[in-house]
Amino acid sequence: MEVDHDLVMVDEFDALAIEVKVKRKSVSSNGSSSPTSPMDREKFRMKAMLNDAWLHEKIKYPAKDHAKKVAQKLGVKQGLIFMPGAEEKLYEDSDQGPHFRQRRHFYYMSGADFPGACVTYDIARDHLVLWVPYSDPRTILWYGKTPTVDECKAITDVDDVRYIKGLPRFLFATLSPGSVLYALHGDQVPALDNTKGVVNIDIHSLLPAVNAARVIKSDYEVAMIRRANAVSSAAHKAVMGRLRKLCNEREIDAIFHGFCLAQGAKYQAYPIIAASGKAASTLHYDNNDAPLAGQQLVLLDAGAEWNCYASDVTRTFPLSGKFSPEAKSIYSIVERMQKECIEKIKPGVYFYQLHIHAARVAVEELVKLNILHNGTVQEICERGTAAAFFPHGLGHHVGLEVHDVTGGEPLLVTSSAPSMATSPPLRLSKQRNSWGKSTCKREIVLPDVLAMMFRAGAEQESGRGSQQQQCMGTKRRLEKNMVVTVEPGVYFCKEYIQAYFLDFPQHAKYINKKELDKYWDVGGVRIEDDILVTADGYENLTTAPKGEEMLKIISSGTEGGCQVKK
Repeated sequence: MEVDHDLVMVDEFDALAIEVKVKRKSVSSNGSSSPTSPMDREKFRMKAMLNDAWLHEKIKYPAKDHAKKVAQKLGVKQGLIFMPGAEEKLYEDSDQGPHFRQRRHFYYMSGADFPGACVTYDIARDHLVLWVPYSDPRTILWYGKTPTVDECKAITDVDDVRYIKGLPRFLFATLSPGSVLYALHGDQVPALDNTKGVVNIDIHSLLPAVNAARVIKSDYEVAMIRRANAVSSAAHKAVMGRLRKLCNEREIDAIFHGFCLAQGAKYQAYPIIAASGKAASTLHYDNNDAPLAGQQLVLLDAGAEWNCYASDVTRTFPLSGKFSPEAKSIYSIVERMQKECIEKIKPGVYFYQLHIHAARVAVEELVKLNILHNGTVQEICERGTAAAFFPHGLGHHVGLEVHDVTGGEPLLVTSSAPSMATSPPLRLSKQRNSWGKSTCKREIVLPDVLAMMFRAGAEQESGRGSQQQQCMGTKRRLEKNMVVTVEPGVYFCKEYIQAYFLDFPQHAKYINKKELDKYWDVGGVRIEDDILVTADGYENLTTAPKGEEMLKIISSGTEGGCQVKK
């Protein structure tokens, strides 16, 4: 048996109620137990509806397990890990600042989401200490207080919580001559008293160890990502139900953000993308202020954060409730791309092979529409021309960051993948993005890189060798308790396609310009879900409606929520 939570929009209060249903275990569920008797089920249902019990249930943060995992990845038996948390910041020349955002590596080791704290982990003693600031009464008057020692002990399972004024004495007593202190960066090394002797500082080993630890999610992390998805999915549905009454992208932005805020999700995992018409071809559009009149589609890429854990959800829907013939064709392509890729997810699968499959599906369907022509599907795939319409990676890890750490093994390609002479040069403003680097929001897939992936896939299937794989980040297989997005898209960005494909004969010969002209107004379609890799398959954590269910909600104006499998 499994428990399904229906998150239902209550119009009278603009709030979220949770209805709990019990049904047969599905193939992709974790098979969690549920109340067995009718009386227990009813009590559970009422408690959930009245108190949002599941959504707001307090679960102790597993800091100790996370610290042990980091030490295991570090591969040493002794030493002291030291991590400072973030401090509050101000804008330049201002007494105001952004909302506080905790350092994610520190949070992973501590579960402390407030400024001015530190954490230490003595590897040999297996002893984790959270160091917290003392709240001066004058500070409390103006800004309130940070959690006390006892309050911190209640929310996170560290071995001890102490006031930070005792940290220098602790470091002096703990660090003997020749011992090793592990820090993430040079500017995060604490001031040390070396009167007893020199302490060795290692600022190179800890970062890759934490990154590797964070790739595989703990049960707590999965629970938080599940909650973030529950709120986000309900917010997407709320937008769908009101869509036909809206006049501007900013209203979509406001409804989504406000809905999440009302449920307790104060922050978005990333800036909301509410892109209508041709703007949907801009992958990270953030203006969100254009009128909706006269547009075919709106692409809403938005995900809430829950207890520092992200969700990443995209839906593309027709503003009228009905697709134009062109938009319907493209939506169907992306729908097939996503469905078939999700169904292939299980431990041991190379993620890049899922990308190859998505790209092949795109080529097959675009050939059917005569947008791509003058070549076989295989020929067009091997040329990499599909990157004109599917220019980004299929997905990424999700966790404490929306584009979470990779553990040193990218899901798709490494930044050192060679660029061949057949690819046009690509330069994007560093003020906006640093494509191909860790600061990139979404991994760009150039034609040569896509072609190389196809060759690597062919080598993998035939067993001929791994020459292409050596140039790529293809070591990364999916593992149990990874959470990854599956977000295929097909876009019609006129400037990009013209400059980097139509102006290059090796790609232009495959693109039917006359047929392509019919699709510019579609803009783009992306569908994105967050997928948990399970022991023998997957679970889709995202329950925002799509396809026919989505169209019914838009057409009927029915607002509401989502189902979350537990």
